[in-house]
Amino acid sequence: MSERLSVTETGLSRRKMLLATGATGLSAFAGCSTGGTPSDTESEPTESTEATTVAAHSSPDLEKWIDEVPRPGVAEPAGTKDGHPYYEIEMSEVEQKLHSDLPETTVWGYGGQFPGPTIEAERGEPVSVRWQNDLPDEHFLPVDTTVHGDMIPYDTTGVRTVTHLHGGNVESESDGHAGAWFTSDFEETGPEFEKKDYYYANEQPSATLWYHDHAVGITRLNVYAGLAGFYLLRSDHERSLGLPDDENEIPLVLQDRSFNEDGSLFYPSAVSEDRGGDDSHPDPSIVPEFYGDVPVVNGKAWPRLSVDPERYRLRLLNGSNSRYYDLELLEYDEASGETGGAGPSFVQIGNDGGLLSEPVTVDGRLEIGAGQRADVVVDFDDYAGETLLLYNDAPSLYRGTPEKSEETKPLPEIMLVDVADESDGEGAGTVPDALTTVPELPLEDVERHRHLTLAPGSDEYGRTKHLLGNREQSEGYTLDDPVTEEPELGMTEIWSLANNTSMSHPMHLHLVHFQVLGRQSLADYDSSEDGVDPDALESPAPYELGWNDVVSVDPAEVVHLIVHFGEYEGLFNDQTGEYMWHCHMIEHEDYDMMRPFNVLPNSEGESDDE
Repeated sequence: MSERLSVTETGLSRRKMLLATGATGLSAFAGCSTGGTPSDTESEPTESTEATTVAAHSSPDLEKWIDEVPRPGVAEPAGTKDGHPYYEIEMSEVEQKLHSDLPETTVWGYGGQFPGPTIEAERGEPVSVRWQNDLPDEHFLPVDTTVHGDMIPYDTTGVRTVTHLHGGNVESESDGHAGAWFTSDFEETGPEFEKKDYYYANEQPSATLWYHDHAVGITRLNVYAGLAGFYLLRSDHERSLGLPDDENEIPLVLQDRSFNEDGSLFYPSAVSEDRGGDDSHPDPSIVPEFYGDVPVVNGKAWPRLSVDPERYRLRLLNGSNSRYYDLELLEYDEASGETGGAGPSFVQIGNDGGLLSEPVTVDGRLEIGAGQRADVVVDFDDYAGETLLLYNDAPSLYRGTPEKSEETKPLPEIMLVDVADESDGEGAGTVPDALTTVPELPLEDVERHRHLTLAPGSDEYGRTKHLLGNREQSEGYTLDDPVTEEPELGMTEIWSLANNTSMSHPMHLHLVHFQVLGRQSLADYDSSEDGVDPDALESPAPYELGWNDVVSVDPAEVVHLIVHFGEYEGLFNDQTGEYMWHCHMIEHEDYDMMRPFNVLPNSEGESDDE
């Protein structure tokens, strides 16, 4: 795939050596398992109705590969507003079959379904959405009222929600700020709430965006309950490329869940003992991370996907709470359950922010951190009549490599792909050699270098938490500390993210899309020095080129980003106001690995691009 995941015959790559020497102090975590015998590092599973920790819980033994992957419905506008499409999408509690052998599961969905209906928007054509909260008065998952207890009115009647368009270059009033929450029928609202109808300008490249809940302190619970969906931004240019479309274009959201015997969702209410849990913790308690033991794709557990021997465009989204995926397609013998040789390659044509300049054939596994998207084309033509397995080799506690240890467990089998014997020859599509023009953000335009840290921490109960800091306070700030990052509209900046923790973090910036300059060892990094030498950095992986809104930062490494705030060469639009940047492992985001940043008007009164 790239140097950052490669192993030579003589030993570890430079990056893996950094991980081996720099990642220390992470206590063991025993993940779930579906059936089988627990390893020596795990607690013996208890009955699922009594389990409170992930290590003590196992989902019921479900038959794999019996349900077809559904395709999310498409949202229809309720009318128009100011001459543009207007949507009314309610959040409600529904009962949905997530597996044929399970009773119906209580989930929360947008538009009455999990995942929510896909919004299909057109570049340059704004839309407005009223996200209507019709949820019950109480949450059905365990709420820890000690999380930001001084900020959140936990005695409020009704569940707090607010929807964030992830990847949207939008006004701050419509961004889904964590403090802009509201309860049913907007009866109560958070301190950052400003408007009922959100406005999305869609003045950005066509891309695979998605929407999900972002309410402060309970995002992990609301998203796990089901509040997420696709937002596909399309354009005439993209259509002119002749990429696979219609039935040969499939959005796939990959998630992990755990179930109780009655079909209900299991989410831990206590910290596992091997993660520092003890009787002094609150009950229920937030957990450091969540890793489920059942793969769920588009709302179906252990599913299979039927395709013809043609090219398909798969819009992959990692919608899991914490889990990383390292994906590849393998030949699979369903009778024996054994994998064979390599299947077709992923040809990546786009990532978070839209199309790459040219297609990239992924040599090996495709890494996708929580919140990231990978727009890929797969040619099944040579695999007519065969069965393939979408295989994941990432361990639960991810450190930038697929290598596993006794303390971590992957969720290897994600989805089966059944390739038909014959094709009707229609809709296969092509992959042109050139996809789009991605303008480069030049280093000579940089006016500010921000040195930012990912820092380990703990709370008054001794529970693990993670924080975000800067050069002035590298050990990190809390969410409610005053804003410390205030870029100006029209400015280009370097953001250097230094990971002082012992696990990988998928870092997400709201509003903007950035370009990855490269990586270096934390040991070689001097936060007192401004500026970077690109020749001294490990180059970004090919699939990280173009526009990104999430980047993985592995232990003991620094990732350097170049960011422009505002319109750039006809792309994006000028916005000011308060936004968020955070880790997209949602348990981390909920408990202080999230900070506001404020985009100020240009001090000279205009954007540099004017």
